[in-house]
Amino acid sequence: MAKRYDVIVIGAGPAGYHAAIRAAQLGLNTAIIEKWLDKEDKPVFGGTCLNVGCIPSKALLEASHKFVEARDHFDEIGIKVEGISADIPAMMTKKDQVVGNLTKGVAGLLKTNGVTAYEGSAKVSAGRQISFTGHDGKSEELSAENVIIATGSVPVEIPPCPLTDDFIVDSTGALEFSEVPKRLGVIGAGIIGLELGSVWNRLGSEVVLLEALEDFLPAADQQIAKEAAKQFKKQGMDIRLGTRVTGTEVKKGKVTVQYTDAEGEKNEVFDKIIVAVGRRPYTEELLAADSGVTMDERGFVHVNDVCLTDAPGVYAVGDVVRGPMLAHKGMEEGIMVAERIAGQMPLVDYDLVPSVVYTHPEIAWVGKAEQTLKAEGADYQVGSFPMAASGRAMANNETTGVIKVIADKGTDRILGVHIIGAQASEIIAEAVIAMAFGASAEDLGLTMFAHPTLSEGLHEAALAVSGHAIHIANRRRKK
Repeated sequence: MAKRYDVIVIGAGPAGYHAAIRAAQLGLNTAIIEKWLDKEDKPVFGGTCLNVGCIPSKALLEASHKFVEARDHFDEIGIKVEGISADIPAMMTKKDQVVGNLTKGVAGLLKTNGVTAYEGSAKVSAGRQISFTGHDGKSEELSAENVIIATGSVPVEIPPCPLTDDFIVDSTGALEFSEVPKRLGVIGAGIIGLELGSVWNRLGSEVVLLEALEDFLPAADQQIAKEAAKQFKKQGMDIRLGTRVTGTEVKKGKVTVQYTDAEGEKNEVFDKIIVAVGRRPYTEELLAADSGVTMDERGFVHVNDVCLTDAPGVYAVGDVVRGPMLAHKGMEEGIMVAERIAGQMPLVDYDLVPSVVYTHPEIAWVGKAEQTLKAEGADYQVGSFPMAASGRAMANNETTGVIKVIADKGTDRILGVHIIGAQASEIIAEAVIAMAFGASAEDLGLTMFAHPTLSEGLHEAALAVSGHAIHIANRRRKK
């Protein structure tokens, strides 16, 4: 007879483990199934984010940024450093320590909250029946009142660039280089490509990003994207838009990339290639033919507004469903579903999902971009504040960037906030909170911010919407 649970979660990445822990907190008998194995073939929790995504990439981004700060900028603030060098193996060791601590932490949290953990793979059949197969090959039948699919995503592969063990890698392989490539090609100038390109550019690679789109960071506000492109060029990254890769050849320890642009066919030779053209939902061997769960043409599991699939009692959350592939979006969906199963009625506000690019300067935004509002014919006002006018930014030697607030001209309600600058990933949270409570630009302007802080820039940008900023000259507003 199959073991029965109130909730079975498949996948222990951010969406899955949040769902499982919250379900257990609400008194539901909960199990979670995870198939991930680490580099030593040991079962681990945390999914892509903790193991080969958000966390290890941020560890390398921070280490490489500190290296550049010490090498190029410490003397500007009176610190003399001699003989500085980057120890790549040591950086990798520290990155792996951070990952190990966090994955163990997730395992501990699941246990502490009473979640039963299964290590292996799962297949969902009709009636919420689950066939579980452990890493040892042993099978077991499970069943649940509710199933939550949280199997995440994997990097997209493209035919012109078949992956190799060492020369052509995806985002996972890019976190494992044992030395700095002299010349590095990155296919894709989206968030992942920019972050990985930044890491190795800082550590000494000559980095070329080949992006098929004609526009740079089209999801971001155009003013912010333009400033970002300028900063990346200043840092030495070569970003080529409108380029389509048509083939690759590995020969004599080098990779030749063939691509086309507006000028025709071209070749470039690199020591390594990172393929960073996006991610796709991971559902291989997950659904039996009679599961009742349907997917769209791109492989995303079809769900409604509250993440319920076409099969009764089966939900799906995170990267495997529509919307941005962001860990925090999946976390909120997982918690929402757990609470709805327990009889509560929360919703996720998909209009307020913040996006962050963890380059330096950081880029972050929430809500609508100015080009979107223009296309919609909206009547709005903009307030901007340059970080060069911030006292804290000057003291920190971090004056690059701008904070931009967009508000409805009639109601003054904040429609979007867009930032490029130091700690943008932290400051954007203040904007999300304000917008979640329907704040106006005036509300932010009337709110007291600590001084001196970088977040004061958000306060000043909000004041600038109505022409009341204190630390910059205000634009004249048309009456």
